[in-house]
Amino acid sequence: MKAGIVGLPNVGKSTLFNCLSNAKAQSANFPFCTIEPNIGVVNVPDERLQKLEELVNPERVQPATVEIVDIAGLVRGASKGEGLGNQFLANIRETDAIIHVLRCFDNDNIIHVDTTIDPIRDKETIDIELQLKDLETVEKRLERVKRTAKTGNKEAQVELVILLKIQETLLQGLSVRTIDFSEKEEEFVNTLQLITSKPVLYVCNVDENSAVNGNDYVNKVKEVVANEDAEIIILAVGTEADINELDDYEERQMFLADIGLDEPGSSKLIRSAYKLLKLQTYFTAGVKEVRAWTINVGDTAPQAAGVIHTDFEKGFIRAEVIKYEDYIALGSEAKVKEAGKLSIEGKEYIVQDGDMMNFRFNV
Repeated sequence: MKAGIVGLPNVGKSTLFNCLSNAKAQSANFPFCTIEPNIGVVNVPDERLQKLEELVNPERVQPATVEIVDIAGLVRGASKGEGLGNQFLANIRETDAIIHVLRCFDNDNIIHVDTTIDPIRDKETIDIELQLKDLETVEKRLERVKRTAKTGNKEAQVELVILLKIQETLLQGLSVRTIDFSEKEEEFVNTLQLITSKPVLYVCNVDENSAVNGNDYVNKVKEVVANEDAEIIILAVGTEADINELDDYEERQMFLADIGLDEPGSSKLIRSAYKLLKLQTYFTAGVKEVRAWTINVGDTAPQAAGVIHTDFEKGFIRAEVIKYEDYIALGSEAKVKEAGKLSIEGKEYIVQDGDMMNFRFNV
């Protein structure tokens, strides 16, 4: 599961990526790794891990991670192959969610491709290009489905209704994610791999003085996206990138406090991206390792076990589950058992965020 950073050239995409890619932005201890030059595996900041580390004192701590992709800057005409359009659209199609960076600051030294600062216009530029690309995909599919539907094929007739609904929405200048689909319709829509069906997180890149409360540009963005069911984050990307260059953790915290922040905005962004991807965390804790495991919201206990090893899922017998709050309150697994707070769960159990789990299996 990965989120792609998109935006026009010179809005702060690469600076944000580098900021997220810097392990110091997340923690003084946890590692960061790069799969490719433009893909980073970023640790998900989680205070619960630190509390578990204090109680268990393990040899190592492994946080949950999320993949962030820095995608080439898009220009007007990308849907027709202008600039790096084809590369941009191919890369974004492979992601599961979009982090859309909007420039919400003035700086005469950083040239804007359209000369003036207007995040609403910038947003519309990218939206239109993505919608046009989706329209191209839908209309190609429509040609085939219409022919099949005419033969009386029931499945094609159902698909035709969905495709026409999508086409109408895109022609109105709206994204596919604004449409309410039934569960059955959603299954078909997912096969289309439409770009504008992906969930979006808007990052308003502001100046240092606007890092806490935003500014007029941010207020305009909030108004425009009010009906989109999308999240907005305010981030002074350049300032945070400078702070991350400091080697001393305490010094970084001091500079963050000076601009009115209790933690890096990038940490909030990573957690939001994790949530945007519909991911959640469960924990395993022992003297060798305290670890956060990433699963999908709604996963069952066997599916969660399979994240550790496929054999755990195949031979799943039961899960021993402790609520994080109970573990912290009582201080150890032994004391949790004594208090009768450990539950035994079977194959149907839906894992909750923060569950601490041990699995019994037999292969």
